[in-house]
Amino acid sequence: MRFIHAADLHIDSPLRGLDRYDGAPVARLRTATRSAFERLIDKAISERVDFLLLAGDIYDCDWQDFHTGLFFRGQMVRLEREGIRVFIVQGNHDAQGVISKQLVLPPNVTVFSSRNAQTIRLDDLSVAIHGRSFPERAVDEDLVPSYPPPVPGFFNIGLLHTSLTGRAGHDTYAPTDLPILINKGYDYWALGHVHAREVIAEQPRIVFPGNLQGRHAKETGPKGCELVTAAAGQIESEFVALDVVRWNHLTVPLDGVHRLEALGEAFRHALEPLLTGATDRLHAVRVTLAGSTELHRLEASQPGTLAAAMYGAAQDIGEAEVWIEQVRLDLSIPLDRLQAARRQDAVGELVRLVDSIAGDEPELLRWGQTELGDVLGFLPQEVAAGDVPKLDDLAELKGLLMDAEATVLARLIDPGAEA
Repeated sequence: MRFIHAADLHIDSPLRGLDRYDGAPVARLRTATRSAFERLIDKAISERVDFLLLAGDIYDCDWQDFHTGLFFRGQMVRLEREGIRVFIVQGNHDAQGVISKQLVLPPNVTVFSSRNAQTIRLDDLSVAIHGRSFPERAVDEDLVPSYPPPVPGFFNIGLLHTSLTGRAGHDTYAPTDLPILINKGYDYWALGHVHAREVIAEQPRIVFPGNLQGRHAKETGPKGCELVTAAAGQIESEFVALDVVRWNHLTVPLDGVHRLEALGEAFRHALEPLLTGATDRLHAVRVTLAGSTELHRLEASQPGTLAAAMYGAAQDIGEAEVWIEQVRLDLSIPLDRLQAARRQDAVGELVRLVDSIAGDEPELLRWGQTELGDVLGFLPQEVAAGDVPKLDDLAELKGLLMDAEATVLARLIDPGAEA
């Protein structure tokens, strides 16, 4: 018996803020959730699975029109023609109280009720699937106690949308914990809601497959589904990557790299592991250039030089399509700070001032709130909605302070002067 377990498709999820990226592959990004779902259906058909489990959040929100629902229905029809059954629980994003429009799904599709937990028996496979949909977006109760007991002699699967005991970046819905899941006596728990793949337990097998397609730079790495084979009481599970756009964070170390011509090679060397076995995808990469390099002096005198060099290096990648979403700098110029702090000039004064602020936590917090707070208040809404500094995070504030110091030092220090 074989089945696929997937979750968090977020079909037609709106991708906001793309217009501020010059040259962004907007069409590719906006259709990525659909393309990844088509890959899922292709995989189910090619593997000739017995059924497909979808553990919630098929949609991101109520449909703007019927096109989203018709697209999903069309993929279900493809599975019906192949004799593949589909079992769905609705989650917080696609709860029955959220999706207002309706389409009749083909008969191979079962959507679990939101009023109470149900058991669907597949007698031909000796499989029992237990599940319950969300009635509304916010479900605060633990749904697991309401799930029926396991069917004796059957392979029992629990289909559940849940935050478990809580996961960073995810709202708390249908909370439960590992002992409760284990004590239910099921063989496999097909979970949804958490967008990072996580194997919670092996006996029974309890898995978040993660979302099917990363939608922004916080959802990095391979995304896909679980392909599960169960035979004679044994479970074999394989993660299958299905994403069409892969988001990555890439740090390019530049210690000792002092020539602009060498930047492209450093980028390619750092990028190679990400491309291995995944050259058929668009790679959306957030790049951080890090280290002590004379190139920071060049950037200070000609802002934007290093980012442009990265965009150019991406154009030279021939074996895969690479789009650089953003370039961040975590650079310093080669400098002996202890010696610089003893200098009786602007350089020494700056280093001493930064050391004083960085070593005094209340002063560092005051600097962040007064000096940065006013600046952040003037950011455009679409920028402020993205990654902005946390003014109460001491580590982040110290990083910003050191970056500011490095930029000023790059302008102050004469390349020929003694540091």
